[in-house]
Amino acid sequence: MHVRVNAAISADGKLSTRRREQIAISGDDDFDRVDRLRAESDGVMVGVGTILADDPSLTIDSAARRESRREQGRDESPARIVADSHIRTPPDATILDDSAETYLLVSEAAPSDFVAQMEEQGATVIATGENRADLPGAFEELESHGIERLFVEGGGEIIFSLFENGLVDRLSVFVGSLVIGGRDAPTLADGDGFIEDFPQLELDGVERVDSGVVLEYDVPS
Repeated sequence: MHVRVNAAISADGKLSTRRREQIAISGDDDFDRVDRLRAESDGVMVGVGTILADDPSLTIDSAARRESRREQGRDESPARIVADSHIRTPPDATILDDSAETYLLVSEAAPSDFVAQMEEQGATVIATGENRADLPGAFEELESHGIERLFVEGGGEIIFSLFENGLVDRLSVFVGSLVIGGRDAPTLADGDGFIEDFPQLELDGVERVDSGVVLEYDVPS
C-alpha cells in the first residue's frame, strides 16, 4: 500500500487552535489540490478526532472528477477510513452516510454493541490490536479490500502513529501565512513524539499555492 499524508499547517506548525476548532489555513486552490489527491486515491483516512471536530464527508467535491472515476469503473468517491481505537465515532457522523464505503479501524477490545451499531449504519469494522488499532495489521486488511493508494488527511495523532509504524511513503504539507501559537494547539505530528531515530524526509518539491507554499516530501523506506 502507498500511503500519502497531507496536512495544512500555520507558519508555526499548528493544525488548529488550542480549542481544536476548524480554521481556514489554506484557500480555494489548495482545496482543489486536496480534492484532486482524493480522486486519485482508493481510500481517504482520518483519525476520529477529525470526525468529532469537523464532521467531514471526505468525498470528492468536483463533479468532473466524480464522473471521471465512474468512467473508470470506480466508485464516485474513495472509501472513507477512520482510525477509532477508543470507539468515539458518533452514530450520526456524516462519514456513515451512503456517499461512499466506510471502514472503521478499532481494537479487538471494541464492545460488540458498538461494532453492531456501526455495521448497522453501513460501515465495515476492522478490529486489530489488543487495546488500540494495530495500523500495520489494519492496512493489510484494507489492502484485501482493494485499497492500494491511501490518502491520509490527519489529524496529528494519527499522523504521528503512521510515522511511528513506518507506514508513510509521501508527505504533502501546505504551510499557510499565519501564526496560531499555543503550547496546547495540535501540531502536524502529535502523540508521544520521537526522542531518537527521527523519521527522515527528502524534499521533492516546493510550490506556491494561495498565500502559502506546498512542500512535497518523499519518505525513504
